[in-house]
Amino acid sequence: MSRWERGPDTDPGPGGAGAPAEDAEPESPEQCLSLLPWDRFSAWLHCVCVVGFDLELGQAVEVIYPPHSKLTDKEKTNICYLSFPDSNSGCLGDTQFCFRFRRSSGRKVSLCCFLDQLDRDLPVYLKKDSAYYYGYVYFRQVRDKSLKRGYFQKSLVLISKLPYVHLFRTMLKQIAPEYFEKSEAFLEAVCSDVDRWPPPVPGKVLQLPIMGVIMKLRIPTYRDKPGTTPIVQNMHQADAQISMALPTVHEVDLFRCFCPVFFHIQMLWELVLLGEPLVVMAPSPSESSETVLALVSCISPLKYCSDFRPYFTIHDSEFKEYTTRTQAPPSVILGVTNPFFAKTLQHWPHIIRIGDIKLPGEVPKQVKVKKLKNLKTLDSKPGVYTSYKPYLNKDEEIVKQLQKGVQQKRPTEAQSVILRRYFLELTESFIIPLERYVASLMPLQKSISPWKSPPQLRQFSQDDFMKTLEKAGPQLTSGLKGDWIGLYRHFLKSPNFDGWFRSRQKEMTQKLEALHLEALCNENLVFWSQKHTEVETVDLVLKLKNKLLQADREHLPVKTDTLKKLQTHINDIILALPDDLQDILLKTGT
Repeated sequence: MSRWERGPDTDPGPGGAGAPAEDAEPESPEQCLSLLPWDRFSAWLHCVCVVGFDLELGQAVEVIYPPHSKLTDKEKTNICYLSFPDSNSGCLGDTQFCFRFRRSSGRKVSLCCFLDQLDRDLPVYLKKDSAYYYGYVYFRQVRDKSLKRGYFQKSLVLISKLPYVHLFRTMLKQIAPEYFEKSEAFLEAVCSDVDRWPPPVPGKVLQLPIMGVIMKLRIPTYRDKPGTTPIVQNMHQADAQISMALPTVHEVDLFRCFCPVFFHIQMLWELVLLGEPLVVMAPSPSESSETVLALVSCISPLKYCSDFRPYFTIHDSEFKEYTTRTQAPPSVILGVTNPFFAKTLQHWPHIIRIGDIKLPGEVPKQVKVKKLKNLKTLDSKPGVYTSYKPYLNKDEEIVKQLQKGVQQKRPTEAQSVILRRYFLELTESFIIPLERYVASLMPLQKSISPWKSPPQLRQFSQDDFMKTLEKAGPQLTSGLKGDWIGLYRHFLKSPNFDGWFRSRQKEMTQKLEALHLEALCNENLVFWSQKHTEVETVDLVLKLKNKLLQADREHLPVKTDTLKKLQTHINDIILALPDDLQDILLKTGT
């Protein structure tokens, strides 16, 4: 049977798709049956590109796979320039990095509802942003005397909407070296493998075969306790396939990334939390991209709501927009390697300069925050260049703990775990008072009447929130002293607060709609309809049908039993009406 003819029942069983975790919904047969050839591939990747160097054209996309994948000319140009390191980076050998770029507007989103359903179960910081693509790059530059330039230069690039950095990095490490030897047919085989992968269902242990190796992983869900990562066991394979368990799909090596700016981690956390404009100047795209991703992840489980570019070049379509001096720098984190940026971005308020990232053999020396005027070139000494004064007092404890780890040669993974826990506790201490106050804006359940529209949430008041901090502020969970009030005032004006609050508002409004539905279900609606006119009864039926449609469309948090009960109520009311009205109402969808 050809790949195009296979049905869902030819998927790997227990040895393939993996057993579902307890918190995951089983994959329904309807979901599987609706998937066409390349739909499974599209659930993970948009396409695979090969970018080469042409003496006349410069960087050019040589191959796009699958061939039917659509990229606009603007997207292709961005991919071309972002897939090669700047010439000054001098990346000889193999280099891996990632970039992020804007999708062209007006593009149709494919694979609709199925992936949206999966997206709902993700933690907020892993939800895909449909306005952007990620590019995961494996670049090879080696000397080759047979070529005019004297060098072989090529990049294999995975384009995806998913922010699963570690997964795609691992995948490229597995396939790219072999691709550079074998070329096109190998790429087709890789894409065929990806089109056999199970959908990216959060909470399930997934087994993803790729060229004779099985990657085992688990995508987190919003139900996971923040800071915990369920271990994916490396099970013994009965056949000859090699299996590797991925400890994470999305995390970067936090300690390695922050090592060059070790003493400023708390200040950097504040700058990211407040959505301040930040530039990371690094010697190569791998260092710039990892550091930008580490910065974005340091406020997890909060979602960083502004734009961020792990690797940004002067050819980027947003270059003018982001480097103009006619207005204040935007809320964005840029990772750059071209020395030209030292001049172009010297008006930016916060600049992180990173040298080659090496894990320290000894304890890093204390580095002072440097004045911006001292940053003249990309060769300036590593450090943080800013005039920002942190709101919170410095936590010396975490610095001592990590320094001790360096002295004791503690593995970098363990150092990263300590650092991640530190950031998590700091973010949670900051966000819990906001969560508590916003929960108090919810109307009481007794104010929900089935015969009135659901009540509105109360307005967010900055003054009222500030008053709660005296008794229920971050001091309950954090020993850090400082100007917490000032930090909150600044945060409430930031894009991160705006994004967080909108998300909470939507959740709470949906909860009110769900409670309203339950209140309706608990009423004797048939009895009500007998006491009212036919016109009023028809109006009620139409409103109830609309409620059911809304529950389905907006995925309201309603039990299936409640929806069935409401449908029964609707049917019972209709059957009590005259035959002519019954016919009309049974046919009416809304």
